[in-house]
Amino acid sequence: MALQPVALADAGLQFDASFLSSAEAIELQAALSDEIGWERHRIRLFGREIDVPRLSSWIGDADANYRYSGSDFVPRPWTPTLQMLRTRIEQACGARFNSVLANRYRDGRDSMGWHSDDEPELGPNPVIASLSLGAERRFLLRHRRDPSLRWEAALPSGSLLVMRGPTQTNYRHQLPRSARPVGERINLTFRWVLATGRSMPSKRGRPPL
Repeated sequence: MALQPVALADAGLQFDASFLSSAEAIELQAALSDEIGWERHRIRLFGREIDVPRLSSWIGDADANYRYSGSDFVPRPWTPTLQMLRTRIEQACGARFNSVLANRYRDGRDSMGWHSDDEPELGPNPVIASLSLGAERRFLLRHRRDPSLRWEAALPSGSLLVMRGPTQTNYRHQLPRSARPVGERINLTFRWVLATGRSMPSKRGRPPL
């Protein structure tokens, strides 16, 4: 199955619920659990530093530096598995990526709060390709100005969601906490960071929790 357009005003969404087979998704999740150097990042919120509720790692080309919530992130080198996935996802999306943010949600208590991937380093109308591995989780999109415009999907293991065009300008998204028992999930968001040689501050909004 190929990427299919999602009908949502003021956005550019594509979704493939079975980009990877179940067996391949299980194998890749296990490989990435071992290959990636997972960290517990801290962010500054309302003048104090707190731990984010998930494990993460910023990976990419050597010049794909990123500044987020007052912290500079220098990319770790690509792992063999991530290099392979980058090539496959570039071909599927018709876009290039020089970095990936890996998030590891250990259970339903780990989450990502409302935010947009709209940092200046990503440029206007960025292409964000999000690959899910492991436990199925709810994903929500909400329009910044029109509350009637929303989209919600359960993201199964092996699914690929692509956000492009004005999506980040017009929408926020989140992966909420889950009260029900849920297993571990790895999410990879591939993106292109403008290699300016220096980082720039985020232009708006509260950092996601």
